[in-house]
Amino acid sequence: MAQSVNINFRMDAELKKSMEQVCSDMGLSMTAAFTIFAKTVSREKRIPFEVTADPFYSASNMAHLRRGIAALNAGKGVAHEIIEEDE
Repeated sequence: MAQSVNINFRMDAELKKSMEQVCSDMGLSMTAAFTIFAKTVSREKRIPFEVTADPFYSASNMAHLRRGIAALNAGKGVAHEIIEEDE
């Protein structure tokens, strides 16, 4: 068997608690889940799920926001009613 090593990193406490529960529901420890992840990354040479950026920060949206700010600064803004979800 290969030599085991410890890996330490920080994670939000609530995220850790949630992940521990999900892993437990699947009959896994967090160590087993991270080991599965590491083996899959090593074997496939990729992250085994899609990693995406928040589309809010896309180049096209940021350009749209800059145009809106310029319009507001030029006095060409349009007021809209606030839409709130019913709770």
